[in-house]
Amino acid sequence: MTDAHRKTVLVDGLATGYLEAGQGDPVVLLHGGEFGVSADLGWERNIAALAEHYRVLALDMLGFGRSAKVIDFNDGRGMRIRHIARFCDVVGVDSAHFVGNSMGAVNMFIDATSDSPLLPAASLTMICGGGEIQRNEHSAALYDYDATLPGMKRIVEALFADPAYPNDVAYVARRYESSIAPGAWEALAAARFRRPGLEPPPLPSSKRCYERIAVPTMVIEGASDKLLPDGWAAEIAKQIPNGRSAVIDRAGHCPQIEQPDAVNELLLEFFGEVS
Repeated sequence: MTDAHRKTVLVDGLATGYLEAGQGDPVVLLHGGEFGVSADLGWERNIAALAEHYRVLALDMLGFGRSAKVIDFNDGRGMRIRHIARFCDVVGVDSAHFVGNSMGAVNMFIDATSDSPLLPAASLTMICGGGEIQRNEHSAALYDYDATLPGMKRIVEALFADPAYPNDVAYVARRYESSIAPGAWEALAAARFRRPGLEPPPLPSSKRCYERIAVPTMVIEGASDKLLPDGWAAEIAKQIPNGRSAVIDRAGHCPQIEQPDAVNELLLEFFGEVS
């Protein structure tokens, strides 16, 4: 069955929401890090196509969707990576194709280039996550969200190439409602707190030990991404021993939403090759 079922499981005492569909080798989907995103919003146009061939698990990472609204002020990203790994243990996944968008992809890169990767990855696909985020009005919209509808419209404008998305009142409202669910705004905003007098932290860097990545890896770029520079995906992929890159035309920072057919085709072809 390709219909996604909403489920919740306890992972080390933390409520963890996820969508599950299909049967076969596992595919784990990790959404981005923008205010209001969730497994549903991030992957609703991909799950059914992938579930025709695979067991698909789309996880709400900590702080998002129906998962616990918690933050580790010392190692927030590390906590999320450890939670993803433990989630895989709990749902019986010992090897999977991992696919991440934006923050989800960055988390995968950080884990895969570490001394001791935790995620049980058979392959990795990074979608618009891993390059150097540009400082512009679009990244400012993501980082300075004020929990208002106009603020959410600016986020949607930053994420998509097609102006139809920010002009779709219902779509913006859906993301807005997700962003103001109990604890959702607080959990993500809290991660950006800093002691008075400290300089703002630098945006995530793309400099990593890519030669450590030991599994087949695909890096996908949106041709009209407003947040990442042109050519970043190919630049990173050539540093990975078994890496490749692709560019999705007419897509911004979320190609899996804007051009789902193209992304689904790429993923299924890649999974088939590496399996």
